Amino acid sequence: GLRNQRRAAEKHTSPLTPNTHQPPKHTPTARAEWQRAHPPMVFLKTHRTGSSTVQNILFRLGEREGATFAFPSRTYQFNYPDRAAFVDELPEGSSQFNLLCSHMHLDLREVRKVMPQNTVFITLLRDPIKTFESVFGYYTSIIPAFFRAHRATANKGKSALSMFLDSPETFWDPKEPGNGLAKNPMSFDMGLNNQKWNGSWPEDLAQLEEAFHLVMIAEHFDESLVLLGALLGLEHADVAYLRLNARAGNCVTELDENMQEKVRLWNMLDTLLYDFFVQVFWEKAAQFGLERLKVEVAQLRASTEKIQQKCVSRAEVPPGELEDLLRPWQTETATIVGYEVRGNLSLQDQGFCIRMMLPELQYHSHLYFKQYGRDMRAAPGCLIRTVVFNPAPGGPMSCRV
Repeated sequence: GLRNQRRAAEKHTSPLTPNTHQPPKHTPTARAEWQRAHPPMVFLKTHRTGSSTVQNILFRLGEREGATFAFPSRTYQFNYPDRAAFVDELPEGSSQFNLLCSHMHLDLREVRKVMPQNTVFITLLRDPIKTFESVFGYYTSIIPAFFRAHRATANKGKSALSMFLDSPETFWDPKEPGNGLAKNPMSFDMGLNNQKWNGSWPEDLAQLEEAFHLVMIAEHFDESLVLLGALLGLEHADVAYLRLNARAGNCVTELDENMQEKVRLWNMLDTLLYDFFVQVFWEKAAQFGLERLKVEVAQLRASTEKIQQKCVSRAEVPPGELEDLLRPWQTETATIVGYEVRGNLSLQDQGFCIRMMLPELQYHSHLYFKQYGRDMRAAPGCLIRTVVFNPAPGGPMSCRV
């Protein structure tokens, strides 16, 4: 049964179809399309907030309208701390970068060296308790402070998260590289001092408020997308989405009030950041018009529902049942689920639907190859496994290790 399903799925999805509805790469019209229709944009991709879903919307829009992407010169995210030098070169025939939407530790000065002056900045924040629980669950084996707590739980009969929260300072060394997300992860992504409150925090927040045209809120995701659509002049269908990079339900830890309080105390700066921008968000929503927002959210949901029905045969599919093309990257401690695409779609619909559910690493590899005509470079000393689509029209997908 399962093998036949896999075979059937592969038959439907292995060729990533030519984009018949999209301009060919690197023609003046393709490049001009984004520049004529939208301002350049930076989406600061924050960790475990729902940002992969927003990134997918921007990847699809950028690909369709021939945007030039500012990609990291190696692998999928920018170095920490980031410098302008870590952005790959401007591809031949492009006059400027139009879209930057990979993970980074924000340094506004450095980003402004790369992006045009009229760049629009957006990001996404999420309830700090949910964010931290998700960051911990996803990166338990990767972030040194979390891994220490994980090791300390051996035979103790308690979760790594509760072990960590009982005495975070024991496991966390602020000087250790790789611990940036272990405390106030959203503040870290936003380039703020995430270790402790200092006198410059109010001023730093005010600077971020000035720099960002829209800070979306995960708890008001559809409202956020309507405001994003208005900012970029998009139709509802352009911001319709499938929820990407989500953990399987059994990987999410339910926190009791006591644990929630400990998470809040450890992530006080993220709470300040989040509360501040929730207020800013509702000010923007009020300017847009709350009644209008309600109507447009309903329209967006209808559009999303229609696309889900058209594209998805199964949701929350375990990774073992997904073909390589649609399997999200897995960490040792979290199971990330994906989607199975419907069979019997036209080639054009198939190309559209696969893009809706394409995990970040696969889509990034595809766009990078399309933009530069070569595979991504690995970080020194690292092997990266990239899944690229054969650029020949209708050519088969190939995996390279």
